[in-house]
Amino acid sequence: MGWMETCAMDERMRLVIAVEKREEPFAAVCRRFGVSRTVGYKWLARYQEAGVEGLLDRSRAPLHHRQAIADEIAERCLAVRRAHPTWGPAKVRAFLERQAPSTPGSKSGGWPAASTIGLLFDREGLTVKRKLRRRSPPSSAPFALCGAANDVWCIDFKGWFMTGDGARCEPLTLTDAHSRYLLRCQALARCDGEHVWPVVDAAFREFGLPLRLRSDNGSPFASAGVGGLSRLAVLVIKAGVEPERIAPGKPQQNGRHERMHLTLLKDAATPPAKSLREQLDRFHAFQRLYNEERPHQALGNATPAEHYRVSPRRWDGVLREPDYPLDYEVRRVRSNGEIKWRGKLVYINGALAGEPVGLDEDADGWTVSFGPIALGSIAHGGDRLRKPKPAGCGLVDNAARCPQGPQPQEQQHQA
Repeated sequence: MGWMETCAMDERMRLVIAVEKREEPFAAVCRRFGVSRTVGYKWLARYQEAGVEGLLDRSRAPLHHRQAIADEIAERCLAVRRAHPTWGPAKVRAFLERQAPSTPGSKSGGWPAASTIGLLFDREGLTVKRKLRRRSPPSSAPFALCGAANDVWCIDFKGWFMTGDGARCEPLTLTDAHSRYLLRCQALARCDGEHVWPVVDAAFREFGLPLRLRSDNGSPFASAGVGGLSRLAVLVIKAGVEPERIAPGKPQQNGRHERMHLTLLKDAATPPAKSLREQLDRFHAFQRLYNEERPHQALGNATPAEHYRVSPRRWDGVLREPDYPLDYEVRRVRSNGEIKWRGKLVYINGALAGEPVGLDEDADGWTVSFGPIALGSIAHGGDRLRKPKPAGCGLVDNAARCPQGPQPQEQQHQA
C-alpha cells in the first residue's frame, strides 16, 4: 500500500511531523501512513538534509549515460550545423564521416547516429520544426532511363529576387540529372535566348555534349510554334543535343532540378545579399560547396563531383545543320518562317528562319521535321502545316521524337 490519494508532498510532511513528535513508535507511524520503514527513513533523511525541498520527487534519470556524446564530438557536430544551417543530422554525420571515418574521442570509435545528433541539435535549439504536409504519390518516373552522366541535363531559371541594393537577380542554373552536378549557376542581365545561349555554349565547351537538354515550356527554352521550337532550341539541336521538355504544369518531371533550386534558395539567397556582386560571390561559393562537399542522400551520401564525368562527346563550337536521308525533300525556311512547296507558301516557324527542314512523303502527305523534331504534316495539295496530334497526357508536339523523355513512362503509368 502506498501513499493515500492526497497530495504526496502533504503526506510526507505529516509523516515527518508525526515522527518528530515521538508520540508513537516509528514502525507504527509508517503503518498508519501505509509505507514501509525503509521509505519512512528515506523521507526523514531527505527532510533532515534539505528541508521541505527534500520531500519533492527527484528525477530518476541516471547522472551519467553510457551513450552520451563526448563534449569534443558534440562540438564538432554543432560546428558543422552552425556553418551549414540547412543540413540535417544525416547530412552532418555523412560530412563528418567523410572527413574522419573514426573518432578517437568516441567509445564506439565512430560518429554518433543521426538520431543522436538530431537530439543534440534539438537541445541546442538548432532545429526548426516543419509542418507536415500530405503529399500525393508520384505520377511518373521521368528519369528512369537517365542511367549515366550527361544523358540528361536540366536547365531553368531560379526565379528573380531583389538584392539589398535594389538590383534584380535571376540566376540561370544547369545541372546533370544523373549526378546532380551543378554545371552552371549564373545571374543574367536578361532572360532571353541571346543571353542564355552563351552560358549553354560555355558549358558545352567545358563539359562536352549531353544527349538531351530538359526544360519547361517557357521562353526562351520553347515557344508556341510548331515543334515547340524557339531560336535557342534550334541552336541546341544544331550543336548536336536534343531538346526535351516536360509536360505543361508538371514541374515534378524536373524534380531533381527543382529540389536543387530549393537548396540554392535556402543556402545562398535567404536573405539576399547586400549587393549583386556579393550575391554572385555567394552563388560561386554555393556551387563549389554543392558539388564537392555537401553529401547527397540520393547518391549514398556521396557528392555530385564523385559521380560526374565530362561527356565523351566533345564539341568544337561549330553549329551544324541536320542531315536528312536521301529520299527526303529539303527546303530552306525563309526569313518570314515560310517555305515554298509545290508552288505554294507554307508557314513553318519563324524560329527556323534560314534553316533546312526535311519532308518525308507518306500516304497522307508529307511529314515535316527539323532534325529529330517532328513539326507536322502537309496534305497532298495542301497549303498549310498541320501540327501533330497532341499526346494523350498533354505533352508537347515533339513527344514521339523524344523516346527517352517522360512521355512513354507517363503513358505507361496511366495505362
